[in-house]
Amino acid sequence: MMIEYVNDLSKITPLWQEAFGDSTEDIVFFLDNCVNKSCMAVYDRGKPVSMLFLVDCTVDNKKSKYIYAACTFKKYMGLGYMTNLLEFCGRKYNNLCLIPADEALVGFYEKRGFEKRLPLKALCFDETDEIKEYLFEGCALKKPFVLIYKGE
Repeated sequence: MMIEYVNDLSKITPLWQEAFGDSTEDIVFFLDNCVNKSCMAVYDRGKPVSMLFLVDCTVDNKKSKYIYAACTFKKYMGLGYMTNLLEFCGRKYNNLCLIPADEALVGFYEKRGFEKRLPLKALCFDETDEIKEYLFEGCALKKPFVLIYKGE
């Protein structure tokens, strides 16, 4: 298993589409217009099987990385790829945060060290309004919140 940055649209798109069902056009729009981002992936036999985006942000006035579009191919779920990717990012970056999409993901992320909850207003991006819509959409929680990674 190898973890590295990926920016090849042909490697990102199939994983993103299986997980979220977005069109290629929507994915390309995000990739072309989100300025302060990087994508990390876990590779298995040369193919990304789990990935997440890290978008520069501030949370409570601290520079942070916002985890966006975290996903794993269905046939690789339950094998620890996302857990390894989150742990890797937790070691590499001082401050991580995310908005869990649903209650099941709240539990998933809390078990992996995301403990502190903050209101959405604590989270700021230096991106266009269109990109901010991408970064904040997709949450099914009645009262969305930001989860902060506790670190080591």
